[in-house]
Amino acid sequence: MERSVPNVEYDPDQFPGLIFRLETPKVTSLIFKSGKMVVTGAKSTEELIKSVKRIIKTLKKYGIKITGKPKIQIQNIVASANMHVHVNLDKAAFLLENNMYEPEQFPGLIFRMDDPRVVLLIFSSGKMVITGAKREEEVYKAVKKIFDKLNELDCIKQVEEEEELEI
Repeated sequence: MERSVPNVEYDPDQFPGLIFRLETPKVTSLIFKSGKMVVTGAKSTEELIKSVKRIIKTLKKYGIKITGKPKIQIQNIVASANMHVHVNLDKAAFLLENNMYEPEQFPGLIFRMDDPRVVLLIFSSGKMVITGAKREEEVYKAVKKIFDKLNELDCIKQVEEEEELEI
């Protein structure tokens, strides 16, 4: 009797890949016939590597032949950050290059940074989403760089402590 791999969905009429969900670390993997795999949900590079190893080990345990060593390539890191300041988005939109800000459409300013090559969604609350990084260090560099730039352009205001506590 053939045992099926747990936490796996495969419906080729709906999607050409196999969907494999891991509980720990909590990630989802899309595995294709070509042998390529897309893993989403890892919280760090270390967690990604651990996930790939666990997926391969599980597949092997269920009799799936895997040859060679996996080549892990990070395509896109998505991160969030909080600068703990208020950002004047109207002023920032006017002074920053490579940005899009249409508050009627979307409440955040979209800023395309060249070095590192990332896209930042910046909100007036000082919170932001950083996407497009290939390495974790690029996220930290982008956050520091945009904070310094917004500060230099006088687009940020410190949040009062009571305000930040949201009582």
